[in-house]
Amino acid sequence: MDLFESAADINIRPLAEKLRPKHIADVIGQDHILGSTKPIGQLLRAGRLLNLIVTGPPGTGKTSFARALAQTAKATFMAINAVDAGVKDLKAAGEEGKSRLLQRGEKTLLFVDEIHRFNKSQQDVLLPFIERGELYLVGATTEHPSYELNRALISRCQVIQFKRLEKESFYQLFARVETFEKLKKENLIDENAFETLIQLADGDGRRFLNLLESIVELYKINPSNFPMNVDTLEELMSHKIIAYDKASDQHYDSISAFIKSVRGSDADAALYYMARMLAGGEDPVYIARRLVILASEDIGNAEPRGLPLAIAGLQAVEAIGLPEAAINLAQVVTFLASAPKSNRSYMAWNKAKQFIETTGSADLPEALKSSNKGSGEYVYPHDYEKAYVTQNYWPSAIKPQKFYEPSSRGQEKLIGEYLKWLKSNS
Repeated sequence: MDLFESAADINIRPLAEKLRPKHIADVIGQDHILGSTKPIGQLLRAGRLLNLIVTGPPGTGKTSFARALAQTAKATFMAINAVDAGVKDLKAAGEEGKSRLLQRGEKTLLFVDEIHRFNKSQQDVLLPFIERGELYLVGATTEHPSYELNRALISRCQVIQFKRLEKESFYQLFARVETFEKLKKENLIDENAFETLIQLADGDGRRFLNLLESIVELYKINPSNFPMNVDTLEELMSHKIIAYDKASDQHYDSISAFIKSVRGSDADAALYYMARMLAGGEDPVYIARRLVILASEDIGNAEPRGLPLAIAGLQAVEAIGLPEAAINLAQVVTFLASAPKSNRSYMAWNKAKQFIETTGSADLPEALKSSNKGSGEYVYPHDYEKAYVTQNYWPSAIKPQKFYEPSSRGQEKLIGEYLKWLKSNS
């Protein structure tokens, strides 16, 4: 609390703000980087400042970490959000850090949230201040630094990755709430509801504390209605809570039902399972990736447009995110479910793979080698009317095999007819 900050000011802040860690050792859920036995953790716990790019999902403690680092290192903390800041703000922060260092010998930690939003010229403004030690940078991003940040900036920083919080971390967070609010877990919420609360948080500590704050406030109003159960939690959330644990069989069973519904050409059932998974907190990128696989495995050449559409859907999900990306997923799902089906390319690949495992690698035909000097004459298909000529493409020690047999469905029927025509009278 600074000189002008009153207890009343503290009390009106959100719970997540009240419980921000004061020291690096208090940061929860990132021991793989900040643990007492980790090299970076040892440096930061000792108050050494480093220029850092911190990447990770929302709610994993990137902002709290930066504040705690400044306090641990006894540095002045300054914060800028790249969404609404520009070159002028960065230069002002740099000059302030320079003045503080020259006049009082004090260090300045500049926290830049969503640093990937800065363009190249804006990022370049930071470089001289970082090089001279007038600013120590902690840049936070949810994006991949190599794709979004300048090489010059990355080369001057260490990149560390924060992970989604796991169950144990949520119990640690709740222990702090118990201490701060002077209450006991068994009086506030039962175990089933607490597990559901963790599920709803989906690895996001800020989300967990925001949900928990509503429960705490209700408890203060009418403690006789507590401990809270799942039914009451659903009323508080204003929607039915879907039982869905991404680490359990529910995850695998749901995606299995989803894929089988698309494969079975039931677009409505597929949409149902997709909605169920997303409502339960499933990663939409995971769903989109499975659709890319399905487009080749179950539809293949019967509808060749399925694969590029599925890839476009994956790119849209990665670029846009929920909730709007669900619309892109729905388009892909309905198209693939409604498309003619064929697993012939998938089956052909399995046959080829099994054949290689059985026979090993035979010598290649001399005519097909890139170093062919005339020992075995290669016949150029484009010299013939159909751009096709009968010749052997197989090693001499292997009898030619038939792996791919086009189905009679969709576009693949045309492929089969074309191949039949191609090889007739040739």
